[in-house]
Amino acid sequence: MAISKKLKKQMSEGGWIRKMFEEGIALKKKYGEENVFDFSLGNPIIEPPPQFHKELRRWADKPLAGMHRYMPNAGYPETRASVAKYLASQTGLQFSSTDVIMTCGAAGGLNVALKTIAEAGDEVIIFAPYFVEYVYYIDNVQGVPVIVPTDSRFIPDLKALEKSITKKTKAVIINSPNNPTGAVYGGEVLKGIGEVLRKKEAALGTEIYLISDDIYRRLTYDGADGPYVFPYHPRSLVVTSYSKDLALPGERIGYIAVNPACDGRDELVGGMVFCNRVLGFVNAPALMQNVVRDLQETTVDIGEYVKKRDMLYNGLTKMGYSIVKPQGAFYIFPKSPVEDEMKFIDALLKQNVLVVPGRGFGAPGYFRISYCVDDRVIEGALPRFKKAAEEFGLG
Repeated sequence: MAISKKLKKQMSEGGWIRKMFEEGIALKKKYGEENVFDFSLGNPIIEPPPQFHKELRRWADKPLAGMHRYMPNAGYPETRASVAKYLASQTGLQFSSTDVIMTCGAAGGLNVALKTIAEAGDEVIIFAPYFVEYVYYIDNVQGVPVIVPTDSRFIPDLKALEKSITKKTKAVIINSPNNPTGAVYGGEVLKGIGEVLRKKEAALGTEIYLISDDIYRRLTYDGADGPYVFPYHPRSLVVTSYSKDLALPGERIGYIAVNPACDGRDELVGGMVFCNRVLGFVNAPALMQNVVRDLQETTVDIGEYVKKRDMLYNGLTKMGYSIVKPQGAFYIFPKSPVEDEMKFIDALLKQNVLVVPGRGFGAPGYFRISYCVDDRVIEGALPRFKKAAEEFGLG
């Protein structure tokens, strides 16, 4: 056997997003790309904003000597300082460059954070529906994922959270705006999570980290309240990247920010810098660190995503689909018309429409639609969603 039994099992159970994406490639070869409607992957179709291209050209046309060499493993001090300045302006907290570690995207940052804080056997809580890779990141450090449910609007259930915390609980990971639901956790939700963690820390004599995956932070709509997590728990970390708000997923550039009020902050940051190196990332990409340095307040046109969301949400709800309207990110998470969502997804496949089953996110009975696609994909798919809906008695 070329691969481990454990990995083989994980590959058979997970990877639904990639499975559907690869199914889409096969369908496009068979029927032509214009006749296939692929909503499987969160791969932004929107191009990076003009400011990004301006910075990229500036660094390419006038390179500094040594700019492609190694730098400190935490990243360029100038870039870390720029991130810290932005965070301070947004939160009112005294961030400095020493609170920031540049990483290979949010995925790299999450793996660095978990390796730094977790021992083998430690429990890490995640809320379902969750980004499927969290389970594997936790397994990478021999941790144990503990799945906690959310309510009917995909907001964390605080009573369930409290019951799930044990002496082995090392961290809670939250993701707002959420992938796959688009739900946004407001200040009251974060306040409640922080209160539960501090209560359990006091009762159990432990320390619990709150890790916020903020990769979609800038993509919030309709005035949704999505504050930073830092004021709500002292042992908090933000892990994020520029993949979505600057449309740069392939450039793998992000950062970890540590709450300035966190006990043992210096040791924690030092551990993360070490893990950034020994996990094989070594450092975040040098060119991208330079390019994003002065783009902290720059984003893609959020209005484009609002338009796509509304086109899809309004069209599907008119057909009878049951959907919680997303307030952020670029995903819609409808309830399947039939309990086994795979039956419905098969019906959509017959219409050349690709979505991802909810079971891939710990929520069977639902399916995810990623609407960071061309308008023509949404427009072409809506009649096909209608045909599938009628087949199962909707409308």
